[in-house]
Amino acid sequence: MSLAIFDLDNTLLGGDSDYLWGEFLVEQGIVDGEFYLRENERYYEEYKAGTLDIFAYQRFCLAPIANREPEELQRWHAQFMTEKIAPIMLPAARELLTKHREQEDELLIITATNRFITGPIASAFGVDSLLATEPEQKDGRYTGDIVGIPCFQDGKVKRLEQWLQQTGHNLAGSWFYSDSRNDLPLLEMVEHPVAVDADETLESHAKSKGWEIISLR
Repeated sequence: MSLAIFDLDNTLLGGDSDYLWGEFLVEQGIVDGEFYLRENERYYEEYKAGTLDIFAYQRFCLAPIANREPEELQRWHAQFMTEKIAPIMLPAARELLTKHREQEDELLIITATNRFITGPIASAFGVDSLLATEPEQKDGRYTGDIVGIPCFQDGKVKRLEQWLQQTGHNLAGSWFYSDSRNDLPLLEMVEHPVAVDADETLESHAKSKGWEIISLR
């Protein structure tokens, strides 16, 4: 049994769940539309360029859910899943997950997007193990801050190393599927790195290394 690791946004999903959550908040009138859309776009461009300040971005993302009633957040997220996420859950991604299940591989989704957004998405894909940026909670409500190491760039490597120690898994025969230059540190660690609908930087690097390049679109 090998470990099969998957990035989420623009890999298993045909879009970015973090960005779409921002759109959803604007459409529902939960945040100031003009300001939030502008900032959401700015952070997304920084992410694609590999220059994102993950701490600033997470504070921005988590502010609208801070101190909200859990029941209200559950309603928002259920609507978000129906309207924004279900349409971009790629059939080929489901087939890829099924292939690894049939090989009896251990499936793990690893994503920079916070667990509030991504937990239900991982469940919808039928993947039990998820490493994501962790929002802080106190007394059952989100504080607007994060705890631990953000699951981003080198942070993904550190979080994975912690998970491997905790679970007893290892990277022998491992796979990692990602679209993003931000995941190069982790792609370099596994035995089978796969570039999926890759950005220009990752595609160029994958070609130079002879990595597999695929599309799930």
